[in-house]
Amino acid sequence: MKKIVAALMAGVMTVSLAACGSAAAPSGDQAAAASGGASGDTIKIGVFEPSTGDSASGGKKEILGMQYANSETPTVEVGGKTYNVELVMADNGSSADKAPSAASELVGKDVSLVLGSYGSGVSMAGGPKFEEAGLAAIGVTCTNPNVTAGNDYYFRICFLDNFQADVLANFAIEKFAAKKAYCLGENGNEYDQGLVAFFKGVFEAAGGEVITDSFPTNNSDFTSYLNKAKSEGADVIFTPVSIAYAKQIMEQAASLGITIPFLGSDTLDDNMVLEATKGTDLQLYVSTFYQEGGSDTFDKGIKEYINGNSDAMTANGGNDTISAVTAMGYDAYYVALEAIKAAGSGDKAAIKGAIPNVKWDGVSGSIAFDSQGDAVRDTAYIKTADTASGTWAFEKVQTGSSK
Repeated sequence: MKKIVAALMAGVMTVSLAACGSAAAPSGDQAAAASGGASGDTIKIGVFEPSTGDSASGGKKEILGMQYANSETPTVEVGGKTYNVELVMADNGSSADKAPSAASELVGKDVSLVLGSYGSGVSMAGGPKFEEAGLAAIGVTCTNPNVTAGNDYYFRICFLDNFQADVLANFAIEKFAAKKAYCLGENGNEYDQGLVAFFKGVFEAAGGEVITDSFPTNNSDFTSYLNKAKSEGADVIFTPVSIAYAKQIMEQAASLGITIPFLGSDTLDDNMVLEATKGTDLQLYVSTFYQEGGSDTFDKGIKEYINGNSDAMTANGGNDTISAVTAMGYDAYYVALEAIKAAGSGDKAAIKGAIPNVKWDGVSGSIAFDSQGDAVRDTAYIKTADTASGTWAFEKVQTGSSK
């Protein structure tokens, strides 16, 4: 089925906590747990995320959720024995060119399964390495449909781009009575271009007009694009870009006095982007996976963790605003633990076989997997930048089909 979906999507997308082991060899359940990513008293989970590059801000926040969960639950019970859980990091550099080597690094470190990545492009680039090694990966916020299509070893817990594009296109029509949309993405970026293509299809099907533009990689001047959106009379601007680009776009739009509402995908749900809107007249609405207030217990705990840990504070951008990707990283860690427990082993093949049947009620919602390995999700949060206070304000919950 995944091979068929991959072919169909191709048409659409053209446009150490480690403890010392015993000197004696383990036996029975211990031997099973010690194979394929488990060693002595430790089971290793690979973390395939960007800590450098354009997506580093998002990657660090996603990792933060996993680290908080690991600090909260640092062990897992397997076969009547308690194992420490070690997070093994590999930086994919926010780059499809660097992702395969980062994936190979985790394979070489004999992890039991992998979590990540923030960024669909790097997930697609690293995915074949995991597949070749027979190592399951659970995507956290990599929303492009092609991440799992054609790869039986990639799963994910987030909604897909076709769903969030549908959510945002319909939100634009309902909220602003939008008739004309200007879409801007990075040239050659599969995440950006995929979302633009999905948005365009939904918006035009509803009778709207769409103008699309692509900027070159490493572009830093968005003046001509923003002025074009204004001169063309766009009712909304849809720009599903990386955090770094979004920050620049917001800053330049503010300097140009652009008052057209901006619509952003999940990547724009970041406090660096939020900070760029503070004190301006910008209107920014984003689709995302979680909003503060969704779980009082999680919110209180993660804020205490951030405020009590200088490294965590730095990773979160210097404040304790909770990012949706942090909540998703937190949930992904617990999904991984459930898979390990269901497998009854640290063996990577057993874990891969257990993942499809895992169900988990997370802070971001109920998580289960369909036959494609994608999350069964039908909810997205829409929130807006409160430019006076520099915080996110809840707008609405949008539901619908995630497939």
